[in-house]
Amino acid sequence: MKPFLDDDFLLQTKTASYLYHNHAAPMPVIDYHCHLSPEQLALDRNFANISQAWLHGDHYKWRAMRANGIPEYFITGNAPDREKFMKWAETVPYTLRNPLYHWTHLELLRYFGIRDLLSPLNAASVFEMTSAILQQENFRPLALLSRMKVEVVCTTDDPVDNLAYHGMLKESGCAVRVIPAWRPDKVMAIGDSDRFRDYLEKLSESSGITVTGYATLLDALQKRHDYFSANGCRLSDHGISVFPDAGPGEHAADRLLRKVISGGKAGSREAEGFMALILHDLAVMDHRSGWTQQYHIGALRNNCSRLFRSGGPDAGGDSIGDHPVAEALARFMDRLDREGCLARTILYNLNPSDNEVLATMAGNFQDGSMPGKIQYGSAWWFLDQKDGMEKQLNCLSNHGLLSRFIGMLTDSRSLLSYPRHEYFRRLLCNLIGRDVENGEIPADMPLLGKMIEDICYFNARNYFNF
Repeated sequence: MKPFLDDDFLLQTKTASYLYHNHAAPMPVIDYHCHLSPEQLALDRNFANISQAWLHGDHYKWRAMRANGIPEYFITGNAPDREKFMKWAETVPYTLRNPLYHWTHLELLRYFGIRDLLSPLNAASVFEMTSAILQQENFRPLALLSRMKVEVVCTTDDPVDNLAYHGMLKESGCAVRVIPAWRPDKVMAIGDSDRFRDYLEKLSESSGITVTGYATLLDALQKRHDYFSANGCRLSDHGISVFPDAGPGEHAADRLLRKVISGGKAGSREAEGFMALILHDLAVMDHRSGWTQQYHIGALRNNCSRLFRSGGPDAGGDSIGDHPVAEALARFMDRLDREGCLARTILYNLNPSDNEVLATMAGNFQDGSMPGKIQYGSAWWFLDQKDGMEKQLNCLSNHGLLSRFIGMLTDSRSLLSYPRHEYFRRLLCNLIGRDVENGEIPADMPLLGKMIEDICYFNARNYFNF
């Protein structure tokens, strides 16, 4: 019987252990997609306690606590931080076989040296110990990143953001490069006409261009796109529940936009067509600027209206959607390819039934201009766990080139989430090690070592040119 969370955690063969400890573990981290707060990083203030570092904004933990019967008062409510932590500790023993059990104890071990299993019996002492440690100078937010060998962090930023905190970080000369990433989801959400109008006012103000129709909308977005480029942005990101099919021409989009600006509403088919058109025009901007574009496809968001009313978006009321994706995505990418405007692209799916769809779609549009130009992205959100990661790695191996994969990201709001890179690296090495032990791939350690180092670090560094 192997002990829990020993040095060879998740590593089931000697080859896996060798590859992990000698080639994966030493690699720095490039976190090219996350939801960390630039303000939190720029101000670099100590967390008051472990709850603020660990529970605030973490809808993974919130969902588990609700499933365990914890009242909302102790989750997103006004309960004191200490009481919230006690309720999380009460939930942890019930997360066995959920990835949260592994992540929780990896994080306690890697950041605080705590090997004890979290439970109500030790919750008070763990809260006091970790909260005291978090007051130390070398446990400020930026130091927490450096502790995990993080080199680059790409945050998720709205086009109207002034990027002031990114400017502060750049001027500070901090060791970690914190780079903005463009997330224009709100400018595509014309179906929610009232919020869309409010957003256009913010876009007009930030760009200095009054949006009156589709042409001025593109002008405003281009100006903000240029501003993001000037401030180091090299990636865009799009959250897409249903990939839209081909939209109307610019004239129809202009008529719709003017109608909505004047107080009208967009029908569902009109909204989908508008989204398809603006997605294309944004993709052209990305290509022109030499950016990488990311498409996160398949989340069904804000399903519980009660939860949405009380907690807003990202409160833990989202799930996997089951809408078809292949045909609309193929037409979208083919148009960009025909026009010579298909940027480096990363495709992520949330529905596991779409694994092969996106892995094979990526292969359709490789053009020989660079290795792995179109990437089948890492296991995302609900698939970001042992089974999901292994399936993504196997699917990519079957339909593409695993050796050219740009590896893991956190997609997290928590500064304590970086052991997820370790988790991924252990699973990767275990997969390769098992193949070696089974005689399915050669025991060529220099070849395999380079492959592991590339997936963990060098492929991403070269792909994004960081």
